[in-house]
Amino acid sequence: MRLDSPIAMLAVAETVVWAGLYYIFPALLVHWEADLGWSKTELTGAFTASIAISALCSPYVGKLIDRGYGAQVLTGGTILGGVLIILLSQVDSLLVFYAVWCGLGAAMSACLYEPCFMLVTRTRGISAKRGITLITLVAGFAGTVSFPSAHALVEFADWRFAVQVSGASVLLIGLPLMLAGARALEAARLHHVLEPPRPEAGDAAPAKSAHFLSNPSFWLLAVGFALMAISHGVVINHLLPLLKERGVEAGLAVAAASMIGPMQVLGRVVMMSVERFVSNFAAMIYCFLAVSVACALLAAGSSLWLLAGFVFLQGSGYGLTSIMRPVVTREIMGQENFGAISGAMALPYLACFAGAPFLGSLLWEIGGYDFALETVVGTSILGLLCYLRAATRARRTA
Repeated sequence: MRLDSPIAMLAVAETVVWAGLYYIFPALLVHWEADLGWSKTELTGAFTASIAISALCSPYVGKLIDRGYGAQVLTGGTILGGVLIILLSQVDSLLVFYAVWCGLGAAMSACLYEPCFMLVTRTRGISAKRGITLITLVAGFAGTVSFPSAHALVEFADWRFAVQVSGASVLLIGLPLMLAGARALEAARLHHVLEPPRPEAGDAAPAKSAHFLSNPSFWLLAVGFALMAISHGVVINHLLPLLKERGVEAGLAVAAASMIGPMQVLGRVVMMSVERFVSNFAAMIYCFLAVSVACALLAAGSSLWLLAGFVFLQGSGYGLTSIMRPVVTREIMGQENFGAISGAMALPYLACFAGAPFLGSLLWEIGGYDFALETVVGTSILGLLCYLRAATRARRTA
């Protein structure tokens, strides 16, 4: 990957944007709780609202990208996000805090993975998979960048200074790279520098009609991916209290949670190495099965080996999902109106991810974390069945 290539520029831009807009919340949560005097529930409610707003905006973002406004969407979202993060440093009331994060939800819907992958898929067609893999490979370290840098900035000054620096980084580093990378992809597509899309299995039938909402395969994929979001969201958001309940030492629990991100990157590296020999169908099956088995291992006990197996499978399985979702969606639903399709599919996915923390709490109240883990194993398996049905329908209509 050349450093001046569009994919390289978007990879670095996504790393900065994810670190500055998304991971800044968990990185500074304890500082907001201590300094502003609001409860953890009140604070995390703002983040849930942000993800919900992002989900609602996704279909409209997809339609804009379909119409050729990909570069404007990505750069506009980056500008809005950077400005709002800087304004966050001036917040002193809970209402304004919520308002800023709702605005950030709209911004993130236009500049995080979903719109970026829509643009890459639209411009690169069947060659999109490698570009998406490279972007997620680099941006997978966004959390590794955000947590230590936010901690250092708070130690140097305070959390207000930390968010100002985050916003400045988004605007001064992320924005120019996002603009240049997105424009280069669009220009290359217009001048036929990149490989034009070619028909694949599943392209013919869906491409004849823009009414994708009437296609059962769309709903099968949407439900399958949403169930995956529930499984991952419940486990990740409740991982530390879950491990604490099982008697895992705090340092080991934090280490396990911290290693999930690197395991996501490892999964993507492995995929790059074996993509010639592994079909997209098989890779997607692995994603669902890995998350299912990971949750089953966590339910089985808290030994070091079970915990290590959970971290590897959860990280690699969910990490690959970021790559495979747009790829298999294009395979099954076709190239035409891909932005609108992907945006509409992101709505239930993000909505379920937003509601997963609350669902995890509800499941815990009903039957403890054992019941919660048994439930998410079931949702992952059901998600796999939905995907298998969608893939089977696509092959029959090809």
